[in-house]
Amino acid sequence: MISPAQTPHDHWVFAYGSLMWNPGFAFAEKAEARLLGAHRALCVYSFHHRGTPEQPGLVLGLDLGGSCRGIAYRIAPEDWAQTHAYLTAREQISGVYRERVRRVQILDGARRDVSAVAYLVDRSHAQYARRLDLEDQLHLVRRAHGKSGPNRDYVLFTVHALEAMGIADAGLAWIAHRLNAGRD
Repeated sequence: MISPAQTPHDHWVFAYGSLMWNPGFAFAEKAEARLLGAHRALCVYSFHHRGTPEQPGLVLGLDLGGSCRGIAYRIAPEDWAQTHAYLTAREQISGVYRERVRRVQILDGARRDVSAVAYLVDRSHAQYARRLDLEDQLHLVRRAHGKSGPNRDYVLFTVHALEAMGIADAGLAWIAHRLNAGRD
């Protein structure tokens, strides 16, 4: 059930990757949240932000199944148009993500449910990497660099943000450990 406190003017954005540690927009509220029906996965080839077509990186997507803990940002009504335009330019650069409104549970004492914009991976898109093994993921992440910087920084910053929230992701943690150890 959507919270009665949520009005048609409230806008929420669900963050599960770089938006957690680098939102790039103003927000009125930030809260830990859970989205059901999709999970965080390093399953998107990055040709722009963290790689190139010649040397693709690998970034996170919300893939079908399970659940995902992340951050929900509430955007003030007067900031929504600018925020949405920014998110569209950032997240829809190649069309690999489908913008959807999903119910998320705010993990505060009240356990509020809100509707939030979330970016789910399009499994039919050419940049969908499917289920690569950890060694292949590490190899891509270690070598790639895009307009937003090294792919390794993306993974390390994301793991740091997850750990700060008490979220364990064994696969990402393994990759981060290997990146920090300097092994490929």
